[in-house]
Amino acid sequence: MREDICTIPIHDVFGPTDGCPVCRMRDMLEDRIATYITGAAMMEPDVRIETNRLGFCERHFGMIRECGGRLPVALILESHLKEIEEKIFPKPGTAPGKKQLEAARTLEKSCFMCENIETNMKHLFETVVKMWQTDAEFRELYAAQPYLCLPHYTMLAEAAQGMARKNREPFLTVTADLAGNYLRLLEKDVTHFCSMFDYRNKDGDWGNSKDSIERSMQYITSRKPEDLLP
Repeated sequence: MREDICTIPIHDVFGPTDGCPVCRMRDMLEDRIATYITGAAMMEPDVRIETNRLGFCERHFGMIRECGGRLPVALILESHLKEIEEKIFPKPGTAPGKKQLEAARTLEKSCFMCENIETNMKHLFETVVKMWQTDAEFRELYAAQPYLCLPHYTMLAEAAQGMARKNREPFLTVTADLAGNYLRLLEKDVTHFCSMFDYRNKDGDWGNSKDSIERSMQYITSRKPEDLLP
């Protein structure tokens, strides 16, 4: 499957000022790919070859189960299980060899959706960096975001290393401000949350601190706390 990042308008992703824009892009890609492989691409040989080879991580197994009908998911599993049998398990009554154990370990770490999302996210970062340098309207949209989560701040900062210095430093400055200013806000909210357990603050004002734990986890991991559950 080839998901073209250019088919998802970057302006549309950065338009809403709600949370981390890169998280929104990642979530959009996850939904699109899960819908695609349990729908239109279910019987496409090239897609089935890759889903059979790579399988899915825990999170994305859950997504295709929720997104697709039971028959499409069962068909994907039917051929994937067959490939697992052929590559990992010896004939009954035979001990597995080194190659088979290596195949089992490799499959444990692979995921069709993760691989596709990673590829597309790289294109996203390249597009963001290019647009920031050439599109004044986009620079304003970028700077107006509420924040960047820590993982996506790091990825954008790494993507900027290929920029000319005159563009790289301003881009990194605004990118660091988006992530760093929100971090400092979280620090204040978490500290305030902790202080509210002091008996002297009984009946005090919690302010914005009540969900500071959840917001901090989301900032650090790029995922909502409920999505971190196994």
